Amino acid sequence: MGDTSIPATADRLAEPFGDFSATLAAWAEAQPEQIALRDETGALSWAEMADRIERIAARLVEEGLERGQAVAILGASSIPYALVFLAAVRAGGVAAPLTTSASAEQLAEMARDSGAAHIFIDRAKLSELGEDSFAGLTRIVLDEGLDEWMAPAGTRAPAFAPEPKDAFNIIYSSGTTGTPKGIVHSHGMRWTQFASTANSYCASGLEVRALASTPLYSNTTMVAFLAPLLAGGMVRVVGKFDAGRWLAHAEQDRTTVTMLVPVQYQRLMDAPGLDDADLSALRLKYCTSAPFSAELKREVLARMPGALIEIYSMTEGGLVCLLPAHEFPDKLHTVGRPAPGSEVKVLDDDDREAPPGTAGNLVGRSATMMSGYRNQPGKTQEGYWTDPKTGEVWQRMGDIGRVDADGFVELVGRAKDMIISGGFNIYPVDLETELEKEAGVAEAAVIGVPSRKWGETPVGFVRLGADARDTETILAAVNARLGKTQRLAQLHAIEDMPRSHIGKLLKTELRAEAERRGLPE
Repeated sequence: MGDTSIPATADRLAEPFGDFSATLAAWAEAQPEQIALRDETGALSWAEMADRIERIAARLVEEGLERGQAVAILGASSIPYALVFLAAVRAGGVAAPLTTSASAEQLAEMARDSGAAHIFIDRAKLSELGEDSFAGLTRIVLDEGLDEWMAPAGTRAPAFAPEPKDAFNIIYSSGTTGTPKGIVHSHGMRWTQFASTANSYCASGLEVRALASTPLYSNTTMVAFLAPLLAGGMVRVVGKFDAGRWLAHAEQDRTTVTMLVPVQYQRLMDAPGLDDADLSALRLKYCTSAPFSAELKREVLARMPGALIEIYSMTEGGLVCLLPAHEFPDKLHTVGRPAPGSEVKVLDDDDREAPPGTAGNLVGRSATMMSGYRNQPGKTQEGYWTDPKTGEVWQRMGDIGRVDADGFVELVGRAKDMIISGGFNIYPVDLETELEKEAGVAEAAVIGVPSRKWGETPVGFVRLGADARDTETILAAVNARLGKTQRLAQLHAIEDMPRSHIGKLLKTELRAEAERRGLPE
């Protein structure tokens, strides 16, 4: 990782605020020959990475990029993608990675909303969208034209000294209807979020070799991208996750740090080569973005070396919880306790603080809160709760949860997913837990659908294994254990649960599937 005693590099990570780009440049001077980035096509040393970042940044400025202006990026994760992200920040602009799973109309609106004048897109995505896409923007094909487009070798970009409130990036939410909201993160927020982590890596002497297995447009990935680079480590970015390739990369790179979402951990558990793979270098495994079952956490702890840390938060920020699962085997049903500097409150439906131990709407605050939704001040305010006693602003987390006597937060469900049937609140997670107790039920999801009789009623979907009973038998067994107000109206078998690229369950697609199959009375 380089000499962490050099004040210009590791020591600056302890500062309350710092220049991300300048820190990377200092690492490049300290360890020019060390590998900084890898992908499926090759690798770049720190010196090579620093040179390309400067050349891309210089060309952006030459072509009129203004301070605080977005640079749009679209495509699969790769070294060129990573370089443009870092160069946009270096130039004084704002990295705006666009969600590849969005529709053509959504992507066009995201690019317009961002205010970008440039879009960097890979050939595969451009072929999919068509040559006439993103009219009016300067378009550079990442995997074909980037080297020719950037400034000549040795060119340096004009100096840029960021202020804490300057925008660092815009992350577009993974909304499945309408246009995703642009979540703005500042330089101050990103430094607070990742410099301390990087500092802990350096202080411990950890050789940081990170495997970033989720897309670079996702906030999830930043844990395995920005923090390792701040620590002077190596990062491998992966275009599309495959369990077998992940194991091969982890062996080859001697990966020490990784971020995976729950569905990726499950695929590794199911991979035939897991138990034979040499993962002995692995020290830190992170997980976030989707519900992580206690059973899967136990299996990961048993079969993969190193610490397992679950992170609970949202791209907007607010509450941050950490669960070192390897230290608290009796708390695997929770998402951990608030991280240092993070606070949580539980509110009832009238926005009053709920009694201790009861479930309610979670709100949180910390130093890692978004600057707001781009161009949507009304939506930004809707996401806040202001404490009437203190005037402090808290972020609504969108989750229903409770805090136990030890301070651990247990999630009950998404607030928007709560089902109100006959005036009673039904939390889908309770029904999903019961379904997954049945032999052969590999995965379960419950949604609320309209009901003339009850207003809403729960409908379940299950992914079944070979030894499973039929859905009618499973439905009868589960309903017999549930309270009368909780019982499922229907249960459908499905081959695969619909998920986003980072593993979030797409309940909107399940609702559409329920309609196709015929809703209950």
